[in-house]
Amino acid sequence: MNGALGSPMINWTLALPEIVLSVCGLLILLFGVLQKKDAPALACTVLALLAFLLTAVLVIAAPSGTGYRATFVNDGFARFMKILSLVGAAFALLMSLDYNVRQKVDRFEFPVLVLFSTVGTLVMASSGNLMTLYVGLELQSLAIYILCAFARDELTSAEAGLKYFVLGSLASGLLLYGVSLVYGFAGTMEYGGLRTALIGGGAVPAGLVIGIVFVFVGLAFKLSAAPFHMWTPDVYQGAPTSVTAFLAGAPKVAAFALLLRVMSGPFGHLTTQWQLLVELVAICTMVLGALAAIPQTNIKRLMAYSSIGHMGYAMIGLAVGTPEGVRGTLVYLATYLFMTVGVFSCILAMHRQGRPLDRIADLSGLSRTNPLLALAMAVFMFSMAGVPPLSGFFGKLLVFAAAVQSGLWTLAVVGIVTSVVGLYYYWRVVKVMYLDAPAPAFDRNTRTLSFVTGAMGLVTALFLLVLGPVVGAAQAAAAVLFR
Repeated sequence: MNGALGSPMINWTLALPEIVLSVCGLLILLFGVLQKKDAPALACTVLALLAFLLTAVLVIAAPSGTGYRATFVNDGFARFMKILSLVGAAFALLMSLDYNVRQKVDRFEFPVLVLFSTVGTLVMASSGNLMTLYVGLELQSLAIYILCAFARDELTSAEAGLKYFVLGSLASGLLLYGVSLVYGFAGTMEYGGLRTALIGGGAVPAGLVIGIVFVFVGLAFKLSAAPFHMWTPDVYQGAPTSVTAFLAGAPKVAAFALLLRVMSGPFGHLTTQWQLLVELVAICTMVLGALAAIPQTNIKRLMAYSSIGHMGYAMIGLAVGTPEGVRGTLVYLATYLFMTVGVFSCILAMHRQGRPLDRIADLSGLSRTNPLLALAMAVFMFSMAGVPPLSGFFGKLLVFAAAVQSGLWTLAVVGIVTSVVGLYYYWRVVKVMYLDAPAPAFDRNTRTLSFVTGAMGLVTALFLLVLGPVVGAAQAAAAVLFR
């Protein structure tokens, strides 16, 4: 039977990774509640990591097709983005183990919330309907609202959670309003139906274009793209660093997957209508990320503005509106994920006498007190700046090349100029570590954080060795959206 008609067997097979991960989350939650000991967080974290591993295997093995009456899609693009999301979530959990214990937020609910947020990212990657899009997005977001306020005894954490919740609710309202306009003017919310209606529907109603704009704005908020970025610096700084490490990785990748699927799929034939909007947002995002990061003295706020800029670079591929552009964006997101995980593993190692540190000045002279940590941090900083032959260079090269091939010279030029500006504040971090007088040494790093830092450092430095397979996988994933 055709999966689009809702064959139960096909439905179950396509959505098996999401179903299994959800059931694992419920079982882990029950396990945590029933534990007699005071701190079952470690056991729950290990179980969540095993659940991620099992889900990754199921994602790779899941067949392609559509199910649940075309509301759920599994294809090469979905698999690519799901694997990235699972990797980001797994490393975020690994990094949280020791930090949460030191900060006394090692409660079993933490890995459960990360797990259910990851379920939302998987649903987002496989959405085939605007309502599936919304359900996945909200499942992801609701868990993150709680995670941001997880350190309930700290005022900054509570403020971060409240601010993200209020502004996130506003973005959800804008997204739903856009969905209602699209449904009202197109008569369907299913991606395939929208694509068919827009191809053969003659003139596109103005209301439908406005609906697309509202949908884009709602998703741009989740990406912290300018001018919808206002929540990012405060939430990054106020939330527990283990939460920030998760928030900066997998959810950003999943939100971009959703944006790519929606704008390149059902609305792909309206590129001329929304391309200028995406170009303007990309330019604003790159410029703001580069300029606003310059005066920052807090490393977490610096990374907040850095992530804003990176989303602007990734958005260049979307603005191009071609398979080459999407391929560049997918490679960029892959490099961004590993760089971000690596940077936050270094930030989580910034502890002195049991107290977490987050000022750039706290890295002073790190090359003499912890040369390996300083080297890893320098690799990540230069990679984010796009210095060859590190991974960040190849991500930027692919999106800039796609822009040049499509004649979008303005985007490419702005991207190159802002990359040069960004090199200044990335170099400032390296300069503090290598040229300033040494500060007291950090506490001894844990094996878990050392492993994550080393692994991400190797991937970032030796990305050239896996560039071919990654680009090939990204090319196959991008081609799915343009069939």
